[in-house]
Amino acid sequence: MTIELWLFILIVVVAVVLIAAAFIAGILYRKKVSEREIQSAEAQATRIVNEAIKTGESKKREALLEAKEEIHKSRKEFEREENERRNELQKQERRILQKEESLDKKTDAVEKKSENLTRKLAELDKEREEIAALKKSQFEMLEKISGYTVEEAKAYLIANIESEVTHEAAMKIKEIEARFKEEADEKAREYITLAIQRCAADQVAEATVSVVPLPNDEMKGRIIGREGRNIREIEKLTGVDLIIDDTPEAITISCFEPVRREIARLALEKLIADGRIHPARIKEMVEKARKEVNATIKAEGERATFETGVHGLHPEMIKLLGRQHYRTSYGQNVLQHSIEVSLISGLLASELGVDVMTAKRAGLLHDIGKAIDHEVEGSHVTIGVDLAKKYKENAEVIHAIEAHHGDVEPHTTIACIVQAADTISAARPGARRENIENYIKRLEKLEEVTKSFDGVESCFAIQAGREVRIMVQPEKVSEDEMVLLARDIAKKIEDELEYPGQIKVHLLRETRAVDYAK
Repeated sequence: MTIELWLFILIVVVAVVLIAAAFIAGILYRKKVSEREIQSAEAQATRIVNEAIKTGESKKREALLEAKEEIHKSRKEFEREENERRNELQKQERRILQKEESLDKKTDAVEKKSENLTRKLAELDKEREEIAALKKSQFEMLEKISGYTVEEAKAYLIANIESEVTHEAAMKIKEIEARFKEEADEKAREYITLAIQRCAADQVAEATVSVVPLPNDEMKGRIIGREGRNIREIEKLTGVDLIIDDTPEAITISCFEPVRREIARLALEKLIADGRIHPARIKEMVEKARKEVNATIKAEGERATFETGVHGLHPEMIKLLGRQHYRTSYGQNVLQHSIEVSLISGLLASELGVDVMTAKRAGLLHDIGKAIDHEVEGSHVTIGVDLAKKYKENAEVIHAIEAHHGDVEPHTTIACIVQAADTISAARPGARRENIENYIKRLEKLEEVTKSFDGVESCFAIQAGREVRIMVQPEKVSEDEMVLLARDIAKKIEDELEYPGQIKVHLLRETRAVDYAK
């Protein structure tokens, strides 16, 4: 090992020792500094604690003083409130004592009044007994004087009162009826006269048979054909009955369905004019006649809507209107009747201030069911309602159709107008003809209903059933009761009979005295 190496090692060792000594010296210095700082901090902390203790004791003394003052104040406030409550309780006690004294006084007064009332009730009972005894004695005396018992006297008074009330009621009814009848008749005459004056419609009377004139009697044989084949073909294709009798130069076509009857009539006229009568020709002519009738039906339906001004009808409804051209009711053409009802309904509606077009529409369609009532079961009213519903007519029109014969109660003004217009058109003289048997039965029923009332001596239907004249027994029916009897008879006629227009109920009461001077 060389000297340089030993020197180097020595230097390194010395350096390490010096570094270690410096490090130890630094640690010792920092320890002394830290100890001095700790001692300073402890002294500072002790000083702060002492100051805090002194400050806390001072604040404690202040808080105790404040607490004592607050307690003293609260005690005074409590004592004051306690005194106030004590005073209030004393006042309430004095008030209760006063009320108790007042209540005692009132109780004494009530007891005295109760004693007085009991005494007075006893006196009243005694007086009531005396009055009852006096009343009984008076009734006995009155019964002896009048000769009536109490019940008989009551019956007599009730009978007199009933007589007076009946008389007054009859007089009042007569007065009210006279006043309203005068006003109603005046208005009705005004409206109906104006409507009829402004509406004129022809009436066509038809029957269930049609007569076809022939150029000669030889034509009858040609129409019958060999072994009746021609007439059978005509009847088969048209659905009518051909009546060939001894009537010269004429053939009668019979059928309840007017459209088929018209087709047969036109076909026969064409065959007679053509002269060639055989099954093939008959079929051709019937088809031509059917087309002509269908065209006429459409034209008549359009004519009806044009004349009345009713538009917007379903095409099928127009065809059904046209079918009414061949339909009659009591000899009155149904289409003409419907047109007339439509026009009258419109005029009445304009006078009454309701919807004119709806009234016209309802009047035109009111008998639409008669177009097919021989093909469909049900009354023409029911059929008409079903058709109107099917083709989307409005509710007012449907109700007017349903109510125009009184099957349901009319609840709209238009329904009442159509009902009145239908009666005006059908019931005026000459508009319809009636089967003589039905006419006689109606008159007999009218007299039968009238005779069913007690006190009726005899009755007669006059003026073609427009009036019933009744003779009453004077000993059974008084003058006052005649008014009530007339109303009862009229009501029963309305309920049980069907008739056009109105029936006048005319009562007569006559008393005769006969004697002989000898």
